[in-house]
Formats: sequence, C-alpha cells, structure tokens
Amino acid sequence: MLSPELARYTGYLVRRAQQLHAALWQQELLTESTSVQFGVLSLLASNPGIDQRSLGALLQLDRSTVADVVLRMERRGLIARVRDEGDRRRNILSLTEQGSEELATLLPHAERVNEALVGGLDERDRAELNRLLGILLDTQTARSLSAG
Repeated sequence: MLSPELARYTGYLVRRAQQLHAALWQQELLTESTSVQFGVLSLLASNPGIDQRSLGALLQLDRSTVADVVLRMERRGLIARVRDEGDRRRNILSLTEQGSEELATLLPHAERVNEALVGGLDERDRAELNRLLGILLDTQTARSLSAG
C-alpha cells in the first residue's frame, strides 16, 4: 500500500516506479541485457552511426557510465565502436548483426514489461503519464544545461 504521507512527493513515486520497472525487467528477462542496454540498442537501431557522446546525451548518462555500458556491449559483440577518422576523440557506434538480433529478442519482453508496469491504466492515462514525465525530464534537462 502506498503511504499517503509520501504519495505527494513526486521523487518518491518516481523512485518506486523505477524499482517496480527494474523488478519487472529482471523477472521478465533472463538475460544479461539491462533496460539501459535495451535503450542503447534501440537508439543505435534508429540512429546508425551516432557518436558515443550523443548516445550518452540521449540516454542522459554521464560520460563514464556510457563508456562502461558501450565497452560491455562491445565485448558481448552487440555493438561496434570505431574512431572517427575526422575527429579521433569521437567514437562512432553501430549495431552488429548480433546486436540487431538481441534487440529483436528484447522487444517483445520490453513490451510485456511496459504492459505490466502501466497495464492498470487506460490508453489516455498512459499517454498522459508519458507526456507529463517527458515534460518533467525535458524541463530538468533544460535547467541543467543552462546551469552548466
């Protein structure tokens, strides 16, 4: 049962929702691919040739975290990383065939996790939840960019 004292704190609710999502992901998937790695695979599929820094920005991951995730996925053969010939500081990323296969395997699981997470909401409420969370995240991203 949700504590009424804490239910008014958005941060508490978001943390609980994240915990629920992580538990559902772990329950649904018996693989070493995490939801963050699923995000990487999804973004690389829709943004072939993206650089590592841009990928980190889209995922809202700091430089060292995205570097660690990319390294682990590269070692598993899911993604390829090459130095940009025009700017040797940039790493260009792409999905390997194995990465594409992993994404195809993960997609139905991710759909089931999402359904388990928001299955109690009707379509309108789901869209509203996503819209509001998007605004919250976009607002905070804009604030952090203007402060930095």
